[in-house]
Amino acid sequence: MLAAIKSLFRQPRPAGPARILKRFDSSDPTVTQSPLQVDGEALSARISDSRTLRLFEFRLPALEPGKLTYRAQLKSQDLDGRAYLELWCRFPGRGEFFSKGLHDPVVGSNDWASYEVSFFLKPEEVTDLVKVNLAVEGRGQVWIKDIELEHTPLDW
Repeated sequence: MLAAIKSLFRQPRPAGPARILKRFDSSDPTVTQSPLQVDGEALSARISDSRTLRLFEFRLPALEPGKLTYRAQLKSQDLDGRAYLELWCRFPGRGEFFSKGLHDPVVGSNDWASYEVSFFLKPEEVTDLVKVNLAVEGRGQVWIKDIELEHTPLDW
C-alpha cells in the first residue's frame, strides 16, 4: 500500500535528453510591437503601466510527454515592481493554460541573469501552440535576450 501511495507522488524522470525546439532573437518579429525595441542582441521596453509583452508564438510539432522550458536572460533598470516570464500552452478543445515565473521575478536594477519557467505535458495531453511572454507589473526598463524553448521527455 505504501508503494502505491509513493507512486502517486513520484516525480517524473527524464526519459531522454533535452532538445531545443526554438531559439528566438531580436531579429524575429514579436507579437507585441510597441513599446518593444531592438537593442543590440536584446529586446528592450520602457514600461509606464503594468502590461504583458507578448513576445513570440510557436506552433509545436507532436511532442511526447515531458517538460517545456522557456528560458531567457533578463536585465532591468529602475523597475518599480516586478517582471517575470510567462509560458502559455494551447490545448485544442480545452483552451489555454499557463505557467508564470512568479517565484523568481526580476525587480529593481539588475545586470543580466538567467530566468526560466516550465510547463509539464502529461501523457495524452497534446498542445499545438506555445506563447512566450514577459509580464511587467509596475514601471521601469527591462531587457530580454537569449530566448529559447526546450523540451525534455519525461517518464511519468
